[in-house]
Amino acid sequence: MEDNGEKMEVEVINDDEIEESDDENENEDQEVYLPNRKLQDDEELVCDESAYIMLHSASTGAPCLSFDIIKDQLGVRETFPMSLSLVCGTQASASHVNNVIVMKMSNLHRTSKEKEDSDLDSDLSDDEDDIEETEEKKPKMNCALINHVGCVNRIRSTNIDNQSFAASFSETGKVFVFNITEQLNAVNDHEALKLYESTNQSALVKPVFVFRGHRTEGYGIDWSTTEPGVLATGDCNKDIHIWRPAESSWIVNQVPLVGHTASVEDIQFSPNEANVMATCSADKSIRIWDTRAAPHKACMLTADNAHDNDVNVISWNKSEPFIASGCDDGILKVWDLRHFQNKTPIATFKHHTDHITTVEWNPLDSTVLATGGDDDQIAIFDLSIEKDDGDENDPQLKDVPPQLLFIHQGQKEIKELHWHPQLPGVILSTALSGFNVFKTISV
Repeated sequence: MEDNGEKMEVEVINDDEIEESDDENENEDQEVYLPNRKLQDDEELVCDESAYIMLHSASTGAPCLSFDIIKDQLGVRETFPMSLSLVCGTQASASHVNNVIVMKMSNLHRTSKEKEDSDLDSDLSDDEDDIEETEEKKPKMNCALINHVGCVNRIRSTNIDNQSFAASFSETGKVFVFNITEQLNAVNDHEALKLYESTNQSALVKPVFVFRGHRTEGYGIDWSTTEPGVLATGDCNKDIHIWRPAESSWIVNQVPLVGHTASVEDIQFSPNEANVMATCSADKSIRIWDTRAAPHKACMLTADNAHDNDVNVISWNKSEPFIASGCDDGILKVWDLRHFQNKTPIATFKHHTDHITTVEWNPLDSTVLATGGDDDQIAIFDLSIEKDDGDENDPQLKDVPPQLLFIHQGQKEIKELHWHPQLPGVILSTALSGFNVFKTISV
């Protein structure tokens, strides 16, 4: 694909193509990695592929450090091969060559090795058959680009009247809203995508709305799931603006909400209460708002000093009154909104060794959540698991949270993860090193 004279390379890699260690060395001196154990100079971490049902990687020319999953009409499904759609935004070194990218990943096969009993007594297939099967199982990716002014700090999508939209917060301080319905149709149809690319549509598409009211760039942005078209955006200058849909446009309250005293890092609308949202900030607080109230009265509840450092991210549980929060110091906390005024979390976990940059509850399992951060790890927790008395007697396990189910590694500087709401247990994550799509045996 060509854009502004620079080629953007998009590649999806089947995990089968990742180089594996020699068979004769595979079982020598192997141990299970525990998070509190320091690696020796002559030791290295090796991926245990049997721990994954599916593991694929993808790369784009410029890193895409924010993305959102686009729901489709196929419902919840677990069959392979899988397909999914998403929208992401680039952070290229040159500001003028950035894009919003609408992607479709398809032909995502199971990558764990399954052997039928009959296979044990059969001869190995011919090399030609192996090559043919590998080609058939190669993942595929279609992409439709839209030129974007400035790097994309954060991007979120929604559906309004059967049309798909994406809102992007640019490093320039502007917030753009794009109708991505045409791009979504293109990545689902080979001929439509060829026409889209051949007519250079990426340079012709214009945003349907631009908000220039923020005085600086920002990262806080979220669409309401209870009121279609309602949007909230928060910037690095502490200002939060509420958007409400008008005919073919939006009306944005030019008076920002009053409360935070430093950068607004993340915004989450309540999944079931209209006009209610939560925010977190570099001022160390988490706040709950009623967007119907006047801007200076909209903050209803505050947990000041919720963390000891900047609160980077929050996630609102889809079916339970819980909010999870992640901090610069690697601390994860879980808050019960029924007792939020007590300003005391119901659970605190210290696993990450660097900034937590992303956290999200599993939308299909209310006790499971995943976190990721600058320590190059994604951790999956299950809060329903209780401590086993036997763990106290094992010195290697006594400092490991019993709720820690799984650690995923291999990406550099993880920025964002999302559970797919229609593919149970499937996580997509993005980092400086590219995308991962995986499903573990744990969830």
